[in-house]
Amino acid sequence: MNKSTKAILYNFLGFAPIYLLLYFVIGNFTGLTGWWIPITAFIVTTILAPKFQAAKIHGEEKIFMRWLFIKGVKEIK
Repeated sequence: MNKSTKAILYNFLGFAPIYLLLYFVIGNFTGLTGWWIPITAFIVTTILAPKFQAAKIHGEEKIFMRWLFIKGVKEIK
């Protein structure tokens, strides 16, 4: 599996649990109904979830992560 595929998989694995948690929390603890629940969960998750990206540095492909709760960009091994 190449690094760009891993980055996409990591993005999904970082996004999905946060989205599902927020979907149920927003649905149960707010007055939102209908399409507002998934839209709100999507927007908040987009802000809170870590972002992964594959990039070629000096001919070698590496995966980098940026997250709201961590300062700077971190390299994933």
